Amino acid sequence: MARAIRYSEHGGPEVLRIEEIPDPVAGPGQVTVRVEAAGVNPVDAKMRRRGTAGPLTAPRGTGQDGAGYITSVGEGVDGFRVGDAVVFTSAGGSYATDIAIDAGKVSFRPPGVSAAQGAGVPIPCGTAYQALRSLGLRADDTLLIHGGSGSVGQAAIQFAVMWGARVIATTSPARAERVAGLGAEPLPYGPGLVDAVREAAPDGVTVILDCAGTDEALAQSLELLADRSRIATIVAGSQAPDLGIRAFSAGSPTPLTERQKALRAEAIPVTLALMAAGRFSIELGERYALDQAAEAQRASEAGAPGKLVVVP
Repeated sequence: MARAIRYSEHGGPEVLRIEEIPDPVAGPGQVTVRVEAAGVNPVDAKMRRRGTAGPLTAPRGTGQDGAGYITSVGEGVDGFRVGDAVVFTSAGGSYATDIAIDAGKVSFRPPGVSAAQGAGVPIPCGTAYQALRSLGLRADDTLLIHGGSGSVGQAAIQFAVMWGARVIATTSPARAERVAGLGAEPLPYGPGLVDAVREAAPDGVTVILDCAGTDEALAQSLELLADRSRIATIVAGSQAPDLGIRAFSAGSPTPLTERQKALRAEAIPVTLALMAAGRFSIELGERYALDQAAEAQRASEAGAPGKLVVVP
């Protein structure tokens, strides 16, 4: 029997339970994966609390991203073999020892990229990559990131620097060294940010990516950049229409376009290749056993640093 973290009611982390489930079977177009690490993402807690995936009519798994190795290959799947090291996303239950998943949601994990690192790629890096591409970031841009030390913020810094843009990122003093090490200019968030940004970039910022979602960050964005088509939030999507800015998921009433979904998928193999070449970094945080999943989500909601992973 496989084991998985599931919940039968919405609520706090205490609703998460470890359960034995039948060993997954690869259907047509699917593979099964022995999970070595599952990424802990904010969306996991949002779905657990509010049921963003729809009404809860049966026990539901938690977790979207993960990494491991293939244990079986279903009918019609080409290119994958048993034993291949992989990264996967959109699992709907990655906190588990084993899962069955569509082969199209699986990417090869290169040598030198650990399972924990691979599990930290799909949602954070896909979100950052898609957001910056959708905002049309160019080498002549100056990008302001609210929340530069989070997983999405760190990914956005690295992509933007790689593409030649200048990056200013807000952070706490305790996390400024990490932000600077990735190539951004760290600034403390808070009431004095607008003046600090104007002093650091007298010609102004040309693109803003909000990874914080606070009212303060949104107000500062509007004060710093007149062109609202180049301001986007990945957190406060429900407020975006009233503010006239862009939003990518995060409660936005406008769903991702097919092109935006394709960019998120494209980011996964791109990032894994960069990691294998030593050109991209995933900051790993605490690791949690499968039966510590509730503790992992509590830590994520409390803003624990680094990429948290559940290790079955």
